[in-house]
Amino acid sequence: MLIFDQLKKNDPQMRTLTVVVLAGMIVLLAGLWYVQVVASRRFVEDQRAQAYRTVRIPADRGKILDRNGVALADNTANYRISLYLEELPRLFKEEWRRIRPSHPLKRDERIALESIARYRVASNLCFRLSQIVGQPISLSGEEFKKHYQAQLALPLPLINQLTPQQVARFQEQPIIPPGLDLDVQPRRFYLYGTTAAHLLGYLHRDNQSREGEEADYDFRLPDYSGKVGVESAFNETLSGRAGMKSVLVNNLGYRQSESTWVEAEPGTNVVLTIDLSIQRAAERGLQAALNNTRGAVVVMDCRDGDILALASAPSFDPNRFVPRISHEDWAVLTDAKLRPQINRAIQENYAPGSIFKIITAMACLESGLDPNQIMYNPGYIRVDRRRPIGDTAPPGDYDFKRAFILSSNTYFISNGLRAGVDRILEISRALHLGERAGIPLPGQEVPGSLPKPGEKPVEWREGDTANLCIGQGFLDVTPLQMAVMTAAIANGGKVLWPRLVDKLVPQDPLMAGQAWVYERARVRGTLPVSQRTLGIIRDAMRADVEEGGTGKAARIPGYTISGKTGTAQVTDPRGRVVDHTTWFASFAPFEDPRYVVLVMVESGVSGGNTCAPIAREIFEAIRKRDAGFTLSSAQGDSGVHGRRHP
Repeated sequence: MLIFDQLKKNDPQMRTLTVVVLAGMIVLLAGLWYVQVVASRRFVEDQRAQAYRTVRIPADRGKILDRNGVALADNTANYRISLYLEELPRLFKEEWRRIRPSHPLKRDERIALESIARYRVASNLCFRLSQIVGQPISLSGEEFKKHYQAQLALPLPLINQLTPQQVARFQEQPIIPPGLDLDVQPRRFYLYGTTAAHLLGYLHRDNQSREGEEADYDFRLPDYSGKVGVESAFNETLSGRAGMKSVLVNNLGYRQSESTWVEAEPGTNVVLTIDLSIQRAAERGLQAALNNTRGAVVVMDCRDGDILALASAPSFDPNRFVPRISHEDWAVLTDAKLRPQINRAIQENYAPGSIFKIITAMACLESGLDPNQIMYNPGYIRVDRRRPIGDTAPPGDYDFKRAFILSSNTYFISNGLRAGVDRILEISRALHLGERAGIPLPGQEVPGSLPKPGEKPVEWREGDTANLCIGQGFLDVTPLQMAVMTAAIANGGKVLWPRLVDKLVPQDPLMAGQAWVYERARVRGTLPVSQRTLGIIRDAMRADVEEGGTGKAARIPGYTISGKTGTAQVTDPRGRVVDHTTWFASFAPFEDPRYVVLVMVESGVSGGNTCAPIAREIFEAIRKRDAGFTLSSAQGDSGVHGRRHP
């Protein structure tokens, strides 16, 4: 070859030049081999990383439905207008040329001025958009800069929630300003506002990857997860599985095209045991009871444990949390006295007062009390040489029924002391007081407290037993626990697990056969009492409403309701009475028990005056539902109608 021929010549300069050229060729070939063979994979990966960006796409969230298929929480179309920056480089350059000075700029100065030019273009487009939709739009320089530097491949949202009128005005424009476009995203919507808000819960912004997902996304579209209630407890079920798309960007980071790699899988629908018509009747009754009522209602089917209503007042509108709650709304929700966020049916402990006499009555009857035996009530009782415990029932002779319907403290303390604290606690434990009732809302239910005489810091005295007999002292319960107790009386002694969720149903109609149905009528235990005892108590509860007892305000002619009122004292650390908790525990119809209605109101007048009328209104709504009437409260503007039930 020519190059090797030059090496054979006896010309030192030519030989040196030839060696240099040959060495250069060897280095060049070696470098080419390294790039194409050794480093090719790394360069390919780097090129892909520069060209593609992965974006997490949230799935459509599952619905929450009542037992009749009425949607309580659904997704609605949310129209928003975004700015697509990849369509604006020409305008950016024009604005840069317009504002740049005539003298040369340093690199940092040029970069800063380019940023100003881009922001001015975006700001001008925001102004033009605000004129179109009739709404002020603010876009700070810092917000724009943050998006440009971190999320350039994604559109910049300018208005996140448009009204139908604004959508129409935007679409009617003959010429849409460059870079602006309308897109649609699902938004969580609670169809009945404050109805069942504590039960449903609400959403909060959450951009974390779910378990089993690809964690290393370049970008994430806005997503939400449940904070409390069913939204939280069934978040994984409702959320579905996120999808993923890839965005092709150019060397400047602007989006060029996009394609979907993984389709999102929609979440599963959660069907509750709640009946919307009964839920709304319960909430309506609570709201009408007092000004700023603080209370709760539980309606349960005593045959199978299905919860038909779980209401708490005051309530809130979970729609306020989407996309985010305002400071003003948050201040209302965190009011120290009203505490609207608290689900008083399951999250707060209360002294049960006289409705606990149902348990005391069982203990007394099982210990041999003759319900026909007459006892004189002087209007008070003294225990342990303490000051007398007053009796709201008037002085006179009492048998069991009269003592029950007039709620005599003297009668139940006297006979409860004879039965003994152990017998009372045995029945209480059979009802699982001091334990969570067991609805599927983890971390959202308190267990209450049941006294344990052997563990009391000081010696247990008869006075402590006396307090326990009338539902005071070392005892706390939740309204749901008292509903379970009432159901056990009504159904013949079965202590049921409350059932809140009926089934989980895929959104795809073709997969409806794969629904997961929760077992109903799960028995947790049995009351250790005879059917005779239960019959005596049921009859006394009937008399409390039907024969002029403290629960007479719940009476409905032609529909026999059985109930027991209660008014518990609330004391301060010094033992002074500062408030009252009022109760009404009831079931109906007496002849064939089906429905339990438990009402609790804080700061009420009494169980008979405050809570019994609420129960009456709820039972009236139930009667109309069962008779096939349409409840106006369930219609509203929604077109939801009542149904005839078996």
